[in-house]
Amino acid sequence: MDASLLPAAGRRGASGRSLGAGLRRLAGLLTTLVMLVALSSAPAAANPAPPDQSALLSQVVPGLVVIDTTLGYQGAVGTGTGIVIDPNGDILTNNHVIEGATEITAVSLANSRAYAADVIGFDRDSDIAVIRLRGASGLPTAVLGTSSTLAVGDPIAAIGNSNGTGSAPSYAPGTVTELGTSVRASNESGGNSKQLYDLIRVAADIRPGDSGGPLVNGAGQVVGVNVAATLTFRMGGVTGGEGFAIPIDRAMGIANQIRAGAASPSIHLGDTAFIGVAIADPLPFGGPAGAVVRQVLPNTPAVAAGLASGDVITAVDGIPVNGADNLTAIMNQRRPGDIITLTWIDRGGAPRSAPLVLMKGPAG
Repeated sequence: MDASLLPAAGRRGASGRSLGAGLRRLAGLLTTLVMLVALSSAPAAANPAPPDQSALLSQVVPGLVVIDTTLGYQGAVGTGTGIVIDPNGDILTNNHVIEGATEITAVSLANSRAYAADVIGFDRDSDIAVIRLRGASGLPTAVLGTSSTLAVGDPIAAIGNSNGTGSAPSYAPGTVTELGTSVRASNESGGNSKQLYDLIRVAADIRPGDSGGPLVNGAGQVVGVNVAATLTFRMGGVTGGEGFAIPIDRAMGIANQIRAGAASPSIHLGDTAFIGVAIADPLPFGGPAGAVVRQVLPNTPAVAAGLASGDVITAVDGIPVNGADNLTAIMNQRRPGDIITLTWIDRGGAPRSAPLVLMKGPAG
């Protein structure tokens, strides 16, 4: 089937896109991406007894945080959910929950205390991030299960900050309908397409704000990380909700690599390096290959280098740039304070090159 999907992180404020090399997103009312998926329907399974809501919430909720973000360059704010994986404040969440943030805070649902948070690292391709709460200690951690034993028909529940209300945690019971699912994702304008793979597909009413929250089994163990949902689904008597989660085994493998300080081509550690431009892919016909500058932000290295809207970035340190995603991948391997040589073609068609010092940019 074809369906429109929403990752479940809330966003409120003026819309914008691609605020910095290595940062490409839209800010909108409680939606950030629209995903297109072509999937075969799983056979309907017998309806098992749903997990006990009160028991599960009392077990799971103390190990969660509500994440609030400020997207300073976009004039927006957002919200999502995180899973406590270390008593000293390491939090597992989706990258899209913190992507674009210039400030991150998290409220522990165990002690109601708000903490400032720093990004430890992220994997854009897998949509996983780890943040650390400043000054946290003694936090209850989530009970982690394994996704390896999940089967179609198993009862599950998705828990999070549905619709970004910040009130009582939301609870969406359902069943597993498919394992190993892949979906093709793109933002609301149809750009920034990416593949999300090896997901748990569930018949459960996951909604915006649930992103980064736990998918739990009947024993209250975390078996997945909520990442996306479609709100127009119908299956087996369940109306209005189908969700997707990243298996916890894969999510924790990435999280542990981040916490160990092991960078990779897909894993970025620490702060994001920032040129200070909004970027887009070039037009399919005509013009040079590269990343097209749509906007130059004030007080950034791009201004000092003389970049302007309409310029096309063609190389970083001699590495060719073929498009916006390619520039993002190159910048993923750089750090704030690095000096790079940027090559571009200006609006008049003249080749340009200049060194610039990268600054700290928005997260993710």
